[in-house]
Amino acid sequence: MSEYIQVVTTTEKQDDAVAIAGALVEQRLAACVQIVGPVTSVYRWKGQIETDQEWQCWAKSRQDCYGRIEQAIREHHPYEEPEILAVPITAGSASYLRWMDGEVESQSQDETGG
Repeated sequence: MSEYIQVVTTTEKQDDAVAIAGALVEQRLAACVQIVGPVTSVYRWKGQIETDQEWQCWAKSRQDCYGRIEQAIREHHPYEEPEILAVPITAGSASYLRWMDGEVESQSQDETGG
């Protein structure tokens, strides 16, 4: 399993995407969150095909933070069932990954209070 991940979620409003991104970075769950949009999403929801404009958040983090990232997204997300998907980062520049490590708190640090 990859140590590093990108977590994606989508929101209806840019303000919601900014709030989610800010929460993830402020809580040190993500080193960086890029907001992309609007994008067009076509999906089936409750038996109907829907087409909506949405904003994507791409959070750069580590696998050991995923559970807390999902929880934070759910706390700030207005959707009944938000998209929350983690994609492994299989390679990256060593210096960028070191920077990410410095910006994201690991689960073990949280448990020891450090």
